[in-house]
Amino acid sequence: MQGTIYPPQDFNPGMDAEMLYGAFQGMGCDKDVLINILTQRSNAQRLMIAEAYREVYGRDLIADLKENLSDHFKQVMVGLMYPPVLYDVHELWHAMKAAGTDENCLIDILASRTNEEIYRIKEAYSLEYNSDLQQDLYSETSGHFRDTLINLAQGVRAQGYADPVMAAQDAMVLWEACQQKTGGHKNMLQMILCNKSYQQLWMVFQEFQSISGQDIVCAIRSCYDGYFQELCVAIILCLRDRSSYFAYRLYNAIHELGFHNKTVIRILVSRSEVDLMNIRRRYKERYGKSLFHDIKHYASGHYERALIALLAGDVEDY
Repeated sequence: MQGTIYPPQDFNPGMDAEMLYGAFQGMGCDKDVLINILTQRSNAQRLMIAEAYREVYGRDLIADLKENLSDHFKQVMVGLMYPPVLYDVHELWHAMKAAGTDENCLIDILASRTNEEIYRIKEAYSLEYNSDLQQDLYSETSGHFRDTLINLAQGVRAQGYADPVMAAQDAMVLWEACQQKTGGHKNMLQMILCNKSYQQLWMVFQEFQSISGQDIVCAIRSCYDGYFQELCVAIILCLRDRSSYFAYRLYNAIHELGFHNKTVIRILVSRSEVDLMNIRRRYKERYGKSLFHDIKHYASGHYERALIALLAGDVEDY
């Protein structure tokens, strides 16, 4: 896995803090300074800058960013200042507590995180908002979509075990779930997808292909609909290749949802030190045009500059 942001070796948090403070002074905010510093430092380094900023100037850097910036550019800059777990927590909270539930945000985060990441998210969510993640999911979503989200939020997926006999049995259960589509079959479908180890699911999907003559993703898309279908498909796609899943989500956000800014920002910020370089490659391979090209086409101004900086894009990528 390869991100796009790497910590520079000649890092000086005090100097960065001084430059950021200076950027806020005067009649207007120097947004270019913010971009040049915050998109070119690792998250750990940004936290050190924020600490130096607080020690020298007695001010909170995130608060100053919120006060001096606006709209989508503010969302990028503020998002970069949160530790990864807290950023996920922030996004989950607002996906449920803002006007209208953002189901796609819930899917993107909970379908793609490991057991360990889910555990840290639940702990941080409780500390940050004095609330229980699973209870909030229960109150803000419904049906089998809710049941599947809550199952994922337990973070109890089995680890490192594959049983060929059980895989054949699970594949048959999935086949029946795609044929009969009762509530009980939906429960069995989500239990397999949320609780079996990744190694086991690889084997299950191969068995399913042998039994049905269909790929499991095609079968689920033809049998189910709505957010339950989208969540089940997301789990499978993340299992197969997370970078390809996020490339697919970015393409949808840019081309099918009229440039859905929240989705684009969330993926670029959260994956910048994880696998954003891989996502860039998958995007170009699958859709023919680069992510760099498509973002430049739809975004503009300092917002565009910040997104392109996160992508570590250059002329060759266009």
